[in-house]
Amino acid sequence: MKIKIYLTLFSLMLILISCEKQLDQTPESSLATDNFFTNNNDFLQAVNGVYSQLNNYPSQALWLSEMRSDNINATSDGNRDWDGINNFTPNITTTGFITTAWRANFNGIFNANTVLEALETKSSVLSPANATRYAAEVRFLRAFYYFSLVRTFGQVPLISDVKSAAEVASIPRSPVADVYALIESDLQYAATNLPATFTGIDLGRPTASAARGLLGLVYLTKSGPTYGINGPGLNSNEYDKAAALFDQVISGSPFSFGANYANIFSYTNENNSEVVFDIQFASSLNGAGFPSHLAPVAYWTSNGISNSFGNGYGASTFPVSKSLVNSYTTNTVSGTDVRYPFNVATTYAPSPFIKKYIDVPKRGLSGRDWSINFIVLRYTDILLMKAECILRGAPGSQTDVDAIVNRVRARAGVGPLSNVTLPVLMQERQREFLGEGLRWNDLVRSGLAITQMNAWRTADAITKINEVVPNYIIYPVPAAEIQTAPGLYTQNPGYN
Repeated sequence: MKIKIYLTLFSLMLILISCEKQLDQTPESSLATDNFFTNNNDFLQAVNGVYSQLNNYPSQALWLSEMRSDNINATSDGNRDWDGINNFTPNITTTGFITTAWRANFNGIFNANTVLEALETKSSVLSPANATRYAAEVRFLRAFYYFSLVRTFGQVPLISDVKSAAEVASIPRSPVADVYALIESDLQYAATNLPATFTGIDLGRPTASAARGLLGLVYLTKSGPTYGINGPGLNSNEYDKAAALFDQVISGSPFSFGANYANIFSYTNENNSEVVFDIQFASSLNGAGFPSHLAPVAYWTSNGISNSFGNGYGASTFPVSKSLVNSYTTNTVSGTDVRYPFNVATTYAPSPFIKKYIDVPKRGLSGRDWSINFIVLRYTDILLMKAECILRGAPGSQTDVDAIVNRVRARAGVGPLSNVTLPVLMQERQREFLGEGLRWNDLVRSGLAITQMNAWRTADAITKINEVVPNYIIYPVPAAEIQTAPGLYTQNPGYN
């Protein structure tokens, strides 16, 4: 079942207020705090409202990570917002996907802070158990939004309580380490206080394992190289902390390794044991648009679906890169990689595209109305991140690393490897997680972003993508945010 985000008066107020520019946001109204939080249902609806900004996450994952990486060699067809992202151009400060990522995450943080403040002042109407659970859910979400911001922009304003517009307009960007401190505190609280499972209509809410898995990824990301910029990597060498958290998910949670790759993403098998955390979508309620994004026009028309921006079926083509196709087809040792024909439209002319989320009979009323969830964190990711930690010096052996990788490869129908290195592990992750929005962040934290991306440009003879340099590890601060309070923020180096 799907989490239903009902739009009560309060949650509508949160959404309308937080849609303003972040530096020009209206402070929380007295109506919301004084007249709304009077019973458990009010608080539950307010907590549900904090989830609303997760709906933007698949677009961030696809356009800011998948599009940025060597998974896709997009075909330019005019002046598109994604063009500059794909091509590593410096003049993307007004790009819609980037501006939306900043605002959506800060809107989520604003909503979370509003609920947390109400929990401090009005929680007497709740049972202690519900007060703790709601705080844990909201702090998980606040950490999730801030982690998305740090990985995208590096330094960002640190706002941990409700502020007036004037107060927000004076808050500078904080050091990345300070933002991580809040993220870690929130996730530690969530890991301690969230339940092991949710059932019924609450399926899809974050669990203790989701908090531990996300915190492990935070430590793993922090431990990555700095590239000489104020980005997500701090070279903190916390691989042992990350590995310990991954172990808790692997051995002490209700989640487990899915036996069949395709079934993980089946419309009729959602919230399966492989899914540690996902974004919930339901056709006709809050349908997803991402399955339509990466398929070309001719595919939809060949299936009897007219193309128009009005119905959500876009006009662009996003081919899977030649190198990745070759990686799938030469990744045999023995057998055929079953992930390739599932993830990629392998026989489609003129170029292959990502199709893993598309099941045409399951589509809703438009290209924005698919019922499939977007998986953010799954059990296989936890396993492979543990292997990554071991390769970086966390407890474990090469035998452990090889065993993890070969378990994943066996499910894919390909033979085993030995003496797996970090670059080989990253290739395995690329094949496993195509279309899940992980590739760019994988390259960044592994230290391979610059060398791999530029090597790919050469290998695939790509001339339209600019040389990738360290400044492009993070995105620019949106121009609108800089212009709202001149002098408060300094643009990230390398951008116009």
